[in-house]
Amino acid sequence: MTPYEQQAYQELTIWKLKIRKRPSFLNYAAKSLQNRINRWIPERVHNAITVTIEKMVKAVLFGAKYTTKEPRKDSSLQLREALVKERIQFYRKTASAEGAVTGAGGILLGLADFPILIGIKVKLLFDIAALYGHDVKNYKERLYVLHVFQLAFSSQHGRNNVFKQMEDWENYQRTLPEDVDEFDWRTFQQEYRDYIDLAKMAQLIPVIGAAVGAIVNYKLINKLGETAMNCYRMRKVSSLRILKP
Repeated sequence: MTPYEQQAYQELTIWKLKIRKRPSFLNYAAKSLQNRINRWIPERVHNAITVTIEKMVKAVLFGAKYTTKEPRKDSSLQLREALVKERIQFYRKTASAEGAVTGAGGILLGLADFPILIGIKVKLLFDIAALYGHDVKNYKERLYVLHVFQLAFSSQHGRNNVFKQMEDWENYQRTLPEDVDEFDWRTFQQEYRDYIDLAKMAQLIPVIGAAVGAIVNYKLINKLGETAMNCYRMRKVSSLRILKP
């Protein structure tokens, strides 16, 4: 193992501990509040939001594969991750600029930020997957991308559940539905919406909306990039264990 790989896997170990930690009292309180708010929202509204987010994510998920480069083969982890960090930096700047523009435009443009940002996030994940050598034209790889997305943008309780599935991905993926319509979109949209609601609401406020949009989008992309890197490191470690005699 190279010095870089040792450092990367030490970072992975620290990241795993952070992901596995039990929800704090504040986590429980925030989740309880969000659940109460969700219960107040009429079922037809939940269904409408679920369908909207499902269609947005699926459109990007099954469209971006045609604009993603072929999986990168035969590269060291250090080179792969140097390229990954470049892509994260590029998408951070893109999302930050987009957040500033839509935030400056008030409520109407602020609402437009939601689907645009989802597109930026999914495209980043597709690029990262390809740089780690995974083919996103493969249906199961696109489901993995969805799980990375969920892991990054869920409550601590939801994150723990998703992480357990991803730790044993090779076995877990065999239980996944062959039809993407059977994916649990309701949980997906609620966790995502609950995670970003408070942060993004301030983006709709006149005057400060541009600054908030730029900062929040920057941090969201940074969070997603860190999560994706460690998820693909984890898969690498798991595959090496499987290959051992």
